[in-house]
Amino acid sequence: MSAVYSDGRQEKRVERYTKFWQKDLTRESEADSGNRLDKYTEVVNGYYDGATELYEYGWAQSFHFSRFYQGEGFAASLARHEHYLAAHMGLRPGMKVLDVGCGVGAPAREIARFSDVQIVGINNNEFQLGRARRYTEKAGLSDQVTYVKGDFMKLSEQFEPNSFDAVYAIEATVHAPTWEGVYSEIFKVLKPGGVLGVYEWCMTDAWDPSIPSHKELAHQIEFGSGIPELRPLRLARQAVKNVGFQIEHEEDLAERPDPVPWYYPLEGDIWKAQTAWDYLTVWRMSWSGKIVTHTAVRFMELFGLLPKGTWEVGESLKVAGDALVKGGQTKLFTPMFLMIGRKPALAN
Repeated sequence: MSAVYSDGRQEKRVERYTKFWQKDLTRESEADSGNRLDKYTEVVNGYYDGATELYEYGWAQSFHFSRFYQGEGFAASLARHEHYLAAHMGLRPGMKVLDVGCGVGAPAREIARFSDVQIVGINNNEFQLGRARRYTEKAGLSDQVTYVKGDFMKLSEQFEPNSFDAVYAIEATVHAPTWEGVYSEIFKVLKPGGVLGVYEWCMTDAWDPSIPSHKELAHQIEFGSGIPELRPLRLARQAVKNVGFQIEHEEDLAERPDPVPWYYPLEGDIWKAQTAWDYLTVWRMSWSGKIVTHTAVRFMELFGLLPKGTWEVGESLKVAGDALVKGGQTKLFTPMFLMIGRKPALAN
């Protein structure tokens, strides 16, 4: 039997996470990718059972990237990225909104405040849901933001058809085994005329899987981010259209000519911190910050304060951090392909 933590984490699930990849990522095969796609729930839950607290410590409760203006604080940038999505979707007071892959609920809480909407967050990870509910209660938003456990590939089994005015997903549906699968489920639970907003992780159309270095880069991001398979941007666009959405707006926000790149905190260069408060966030990504963090995780795991395997998940995060920076610098990867889609008013 797997050891079960009272907070919902399963030790064996965390411990097995890295086994879904070849130790030498250059030896990854289609069979490895297929296995991850078949067992996507186990892959993603194993990853987030181990990575969630590391994310909260090293990054924030909002598990996503954002654009930066010069001098803009890290937390302000994350909030603005969430507001930008809500504004493009036209969220208004009284709307019922679904957050697909809600994490620990920080974007839901921020968007609820910003747009005065009712939000339901869905997540298949019990550990994250427990934290989301505690944080939301502490914020005094439990009447406005609620959470359910469920698989986003089976939304139509969880919710009534045509029951939401809007649905959004922030860097979450990349974990789906197919984009058509998750987008079609979103389409079913949206009301006719309802709106979809997505920030999607993609390899850009400059990425060529026939080039070994390109393929290895994708595998490094997958391995360090709990992603069964990364796919190119054009397939995300086509998937949204294939399931019936009309795209009203699309843009790769990583292509904006920003003087401060989206990946700058991952570089670990404290001299690039935009505000004094952000030095600590950037330091945690530096070589010394990583040593401190991963040494602490090693000891906490040793003494049973964290599930076995958490240290290995943390090591995979370091691989992802370096690969994400490289992907951003080479324009081969984007974490912020924005799509706003509309379900036709006459759709069933």
